[in-house]
Amino acid sequence: MVTTSSHSHKGVMFSLFGSFSSFLSMSVTACVAFLGSSAYLLLHRQRERLEISRSVPCFTDVFALVALSGSLVYLLGFFSMYLLQSVLKQNYSTASLAVRTAEDDIHVRSGRSDSPTAEIDSKDTPKATAPCVMLEPTKVPLDTLAEKSDDEVAQLVVCGSVPHHSLEKALGDTTRAVKVRRLALELKLKKSFTILPYEGFNYDEVLNRCCEQVIGYIPIPIGVAGPLLVDGRSFHIPMATTEGCLVASTNRGCKALTESGGVNTAIFRDGMTRAPCVRFPSLAGAKALYSWLENPTNSENLFSVFNSTSGFARLQELKPAVAGRNLYLRFKCTTGDAMGMNMISKGTTKALEFLQEKFPEMEVVSISGNFCVDKKPSAVNWIEGRGKTVVAEAVISSKLVQSVLKTSVDALVDVNIQKNLVGSAMAGSIGGFNAHAANIVAAMYIATGQDPAQVVESSNCMTLMEKINGDDLYMSVTLPCMEVGTVGGGTHLPAQKACLELLGVSGANRDHPGRNAEQLARIIAASVMAGELSLMSALAAGHLVKSHMQYNRKPPPQRPPEFARPRWAPESDSDSDPASRVSPLDGVSPGSAPSDISPKPASSGRSLCMGPKCYIRPVAVAFSPSYERSQAEPADAQTLCGSGMRPFPYPVS
Repeated sequence: MVTTSSHSHKGVMFSLFGSFSSFLSMSVTACVAFLGSSAYLLLHRQRERLEISRSVPCFTDVFALVALSGSLVYLLGFFSMYLLQSVLKQNYSTASLAVRTAEDDIHVRSGRSDSPTAEIDSKDTPKATAPCVMLEPTKVPLDTLAEKSDDEVAQLVVCGSVPHHSLEKALGDTTRAVKVRRLALELKLKKSFTILPYEGFNYDEVLNRCCEQVIGYIPIPIGVAGPLLVDGRSFHIPMATTEGCLVASTNRGCKALTESGGVNTAIFRDGMTRAPCVRFPSLAGAKALYSWLENPTNSENLFSVFNSTSGFARLQELKPAVAGRNLYLRFKCTTGDAMGMNMISKGTTKALEFLQEKFPEMEVVSISGNFCVDKKPSAVNWIEGRGKTVVAEAVISSKLVQSVLKTSVDALVDVNIQKNLVGSAMAGSIGGFNAHAANIVAAMYIATGQDPAQVVESSNCMTLMEKINGDDLYMSVTLPCMEVGTVGGGTHLPAQKACLELLGVSGANRDHPGRNAEQLARIIAASVMAGELSLMSALAAGHLVKSHMQYNRKPPPQRPPEFARPRWAPESDSDSDPASRVSPLDGVSPGSAPSDISPKPASSGRSLCMGPKCYIRPVAVAFSPSYERSQAEPADAQTLCGSGMRPFPYPVS
């Protein structure tokens, strides 16, 4: 009570001084101006007295002296009050914090939940004490934490006495460490994480391997597509995704490919890359190393040094690239059944040490100079490859195209050319000559414990379709930089390992090192083909939006009354008679518009016409009239681009 009373008196004093200082601050400008004027007048009068030898002061001199003194006193009082206010404010904040801390502690100890700071609603986590208010946290020996309660340890983490990244080591229990870390985070942020699961997971498999400072895990649904016949063997494809229709669509592609005789695959190149950047004092040093690497004897010695670092890493080639006095050395080596980034980085480091002995002036700027290229789209990966270059092909009969895929071979070939080839070329795409290869690659990477970030380059793909044997469809997908492994990374985690076992490629192949990783790359490439085939068929048949509305969206809202009827349609019910319906563009020549309709170009988008075709990129779509036409009817560039009409076979809103 004494503390509360003192706190109230100081609050009143602080408010009074605050009001007074606000008044002072508003008048300080006038005071400074008055001070300057008085000083100037006194100096001017002193100069006059010296000129006329007059020593008797007049009334103006007395008034100026009084004004000068008053201004000085006024300013001195202002700054003194400001200093006093700062001191009181600091004391007020300290007292307020102490009172709130004491009250919260009373609430917690008494089991009450109506404290102003008791905002955490955790059902499965015990309540902790009030947040720490120590100005300088005291370090606590880690070996004493195991005997403390979860509340006490969480309090120490919040106070900064225990680093939260050391909980696993200090507690000796990874699950308890996750629980305490969540509790500390809840206390600090005043938010509940009860929805985020953490129980039922083996965090021992994650510690020092996959993730740090763990607070739980994200459940992702895994579907299975297939069976898919790949090189004469049948596989069921695990896919971890939250995108509706993806598994179902891939499954349809698997059915069409399997019933057509399956998919044939081939591995053309296999080698992970790492490209450090080295720098020399001048161009002459860079040229000397470049010439040294061209000598076969020198290269052989360097290869031996690299290969000595691993039983699986075997250096295949070393390609230098020059940029001024910098050299980028692109190492490429096999890595067995591992994806191999750590393996090749270790060998590259050893090779650089060997080169520095030969060239002491060489400086290693970075072990990765972005000429590798890892986790970024690049032309060098698209051309030279990275990881495994895998190609898959299949021949689908025209009957299956019609019965299973609900389209025609001619339509598939045309859409593939205009979309995957011409459209991607117009976009300036690198490795994006496909419909959605990244969808399948990402889903299978997550399911099998691969590095999801490497989907960037691993999904580089070119999809080709041709009409052969009269009416059949020939299809191929080429993925030049598929980066996969069956050991290392997240492949050892139980769920991911189960998916690899489903495919029969879990772990390392002892008899033929690298065979499991190659098989995984083949399966992913065949699955990409299944996904490409199904999506392209949906696009050719016009079923894409319908399927997504059915499986991937909530029911669409009802159209507002003002958009229920086109502007040109009659308002009476007589339009139910087909004979009374009139197209808005009847009798209108291409490139013109009816007099009662003013179609406007899509000014918020861009259109680009190549020959008779237009590629339109709307940014914001507003209602504009269109005309009905069959899908087989061509839309010429003059109609679509010249008049500003959009290439949709239905009114757009």
